Amino acid sequence: MTNTKVLLIGYGNPGRLDDGLGPALAQAIEARGIPGVTVDIDYQLLVEDAAAVAEYDVVIFVDASVKGKEPFSFRSVEASEDITFTTHSMRPESVVALAEDMFGQKAQAYTLAIRGYDFNDFGEELSERAAANLESAISFLEGVIQNNLYGDAASAIG
Repeated sequence: MTNTKVLLIGYGNPGRLDDGLGPALAQAIEARGIPGVTVDIDYQLLVEDAAAVAEYDVVIFVDASVKGKEPFSFRSVEASEDITFTTHSMRPESVVALAEDMFGQKAQAYTLAIRGYDFNDFGEELSERAAANLESAISFLEGVIQNNLYGDAASAIG
């Protein structure tokens, strides 16, 4: 265990079936009470998230993936030279860039994209396959955090 300050941002819409994978993982990690880990849950990434990101050593953005790798992918995020956003959302690369530009802070940043399957209906449950992917992602991320293996994991999993 290290003194690394970690921010985990789980985002997505839990009312749209598998789109709730990000918040579900964030809730599971928060329930484990891992020292040094702060959890934030939201529907989408916003400009305001840059201020929070600037306060941490490591930030992990967790979201559902429509066509991604199964059961999940984990990769590093670099600040985007082109900071883009709409009135509704931002990309992790833009949030990291704003944290650097506005606050002079550079956190190690990663995305964890959990493969989902059912997005086109309403309901607060995960599909069976997405729930299995979620369990794999929780186990993986808990080990990464507890052993401070962020870069190694990103290189191995991609």
